[in-house]
Amino acid sequence: MPYEAEKSVVLDYYEALDNAEESDVAGLLSEFCSEDYLWRGFHPFDELHDTEDVAQKFWGPLKHSLQHMQRRMDVFMAGQNEMDGFTSVWVVSMGHLMGLFDNAWLGIAPTGKMAFLRYCEFNKVENGKITETAMYFDIPHLMMQAGLQPFPPQTAAHLVQPGPMTHDGLLFSPQPAEEGEKTLGAINAMISDLGQWNSGLRLEDELRRTWREDMIWWGPAGIGATYTIERYAKQHAGPFRASFTDRSETKHICRMAEGHYGGFFGWPNFTARPTGGFMGMPATDKAGEFRVIDIYRREGDKLAENWIFIDLLHFWNQQGVDILGRMAKVPRT
Repeated sequence: MPYEAEKSVVLDYYEALDNAEESDVAGLLSEFCSEDYLWRGFHPFDELHDTEDVAQKFWGPLKHSLQHMQRRMDVFMAGQNEMDGFTSVWVVSMGHLMGLFDNAWLGIAPTGKMAFLRYCEFNKVENGKITETAMYFDIPHLMMQAGLQPFPPQTAAHLVQPGPMTHDGLLFSPQPAEEGEKTLGAINAMISDLGQWNSGLRLEDELRRTWREDMIWWGPAGIGATYTIERYAKQHAGPFRASFTDRSETKHICRMAEGHYGGFFGWPNFTARPTGGFMGMPATDKAGEFRVIDIYRREGDKLAENWIFIDLLHFWNQQGVDILGRMAKVPRT
C-alpha cells in the first residue's frame, strides 16, 4: 500500500493548520478530525478528547507564543500498525516547529528570538479523518533556549537536532514494501534485546547485534545526544540501566515502518523504578511512567540513527518534582 490517501489527509491538514490564525484553529480541527478525536500530548496536556480542547489548550496558545510559526519536517512516513495486526494506518512526521518566541507559553518567558520546538506526531487516519494523534514535544529544550536550566548537567550533548544524515526522510512517494519490512524487523530485534536487560552479553556487544558502530542516539534535553556504540553505552544506556530496576514489559500503541524509517509510541511505553539516581537527581524508589516516541533510520541490516522523545516532565512530576512549575518562576538568564 502506498498510503497516498492517508498522507494527503495529513499534508492538507498541516498546510491548513500552519497557515491558520489562532481564532480559526478550532474550526479547522473539526474539519480534518473525527468527532471522537483522541489527542495525546506531553505533560501538562496529557489526553484531550475533542477538537475544541486541542485547539484552545494546545494549538491556539502555541501559535500565539511562536509567532510566524513554520513546520520544518525531517521525517514523513506512513505505515500499517503492527500492534493491531496491521489493520490501521498511521502517518508520522518529525521535525521542529520554529517561530519567534514573542509571547509566554506554559509560564516560560519569551525571548523575542527564534525558537525551535522539537516534535514528533503520529496520526491515525480512518475514512479520510484523523481519529487519533500522539503529539510529543521537547518542552525542556525550549526552556533551555529561553535561558533556563530545568535539569542538572546532562550526560550527553543536546543541540538543535538535525534530521537524517542521508536527507531522505520525507517519504512523499511510495516505498518498496520489502524495505519497510526489513526496517520493522530491525526495530523488533532491537526491542527484544532492549527488553531483557540481562542478555548475558556486555552492553556494547548486545548493542552491536542491532546497531551500527557509528550509531547516533538523538536523546531529549536533560539526557542529550550521543554518537557511537561505545559512547551511547557510556553516556546513556549504561547509566540508565544502572539507575532503574523493575522495568516493565514494553507496550506500544503503534509500531510501524516505511522504507528505511520506522518508529513507535506508547502511553506509557514502560514503567521503571529509580533506585540509583537519574539525570543528576536522587533516587525516589517510586515507579514512574515513560511516555516515549522513537523514530529510526535503518542502514543495511542495522539501525543507524534514533530520535527520541521522552516525557521527562511527566516522569519527574510522578516523582514529586514539578519541573515546569518551578522553572516558570525563574528569571531568564
